[in-house]
Amino acid sequence: MTTALPPIAILGAGSMGGAVLHGLVRSGLAPHVTATNRTAAKATALEGLPGVTSVALEHAPHGNVDAAASADIVLVGVKPAMVPDLLREIAPHLRPGTIVVSLAAGVTLATFESILGEGMPVLRSMPNTPALVGKAVTGLAAGTSAGPAEVAVVRRLFETVGVVIEVPEEQIDALSTISGSGPAYVFLLIEELTRAARGKGFNEASARLMVEQTFIGATALLEASSEDPAELRRQVTSPKGTTERAVSVLQGAGLAELFAEATDAALVRARELAAGS
Repeated sequence: MTTALPPIAILGAGSMGGAVLHGLVRSGLAPHVTATNRTAAKATALEGLPGVTSVALEHAPHGNVDAAASADIVLVGVKPAMVPDLLREIAPHLRPGTIVVSLAAGVTLATFESILGEGMPVLRSMPNTPALVGKAVTGLAAGTSAGPAEVAVVRRLFETVGVVIEVPEEQIDALSTISGSGPAYVFLLIEELTRAARGKGFNEASARLMVEQTFIGATALLEASSEDPAELRRQVTSPKGTTERAVSVLQGAGLAELFAEATDAALVRARELAAGS
């Protein structure tokens, strides 16, 4: 039996914080989670989740401080521009040894450590939204005071919602362009293939069904197989057949270069956000 996680606070349980929260609840390994949101409407949506105390800051102005003071792991999920003020608010109230984990894109470990003070274990994470269904990829980078024990417990936290890749901080932004933004790329492909299906005379329901289930089936096959994607693609692509002709069009259009260009553009934007622009 897996040991339960210690008390957790999620300060700013919005899209990403909320995804992690739902994944934690689904795992059954987080019996004590306090989640904060600015509005009562957002907080109400989380009420009733097993083991979760949902706090609306509009009704409890000191909710972030109270949540952080009672937690062993604090996830910071507010918007990046709000992080420094939040850290200054909670810093005097954190218990020694509390682990602080950033969910905020573009905010460096140095920023966290400079505000929280020397010796506070800090990690920077980059999960993606499939955390909602326990299929996340989370990049994890440790700060200067986060030792193996702290990394292990935070890794275990994120493993309740998917897989974890430990990277040096300088690779976190690059990781965000692949796994962080990646679900959007997949959904875009599904959108466009569905549009192509409609263009060939299928109605909306049939187009969606065939395309979405094709993606779901293909990824399930990949997960179940020991083969890499290139080999699985070859197995579908008969010599001189229809799939080969279609794939040659995609490759001829520079699909590989397009993905490189797109992820490069995302990386430039990540660095702009980190610089505050």
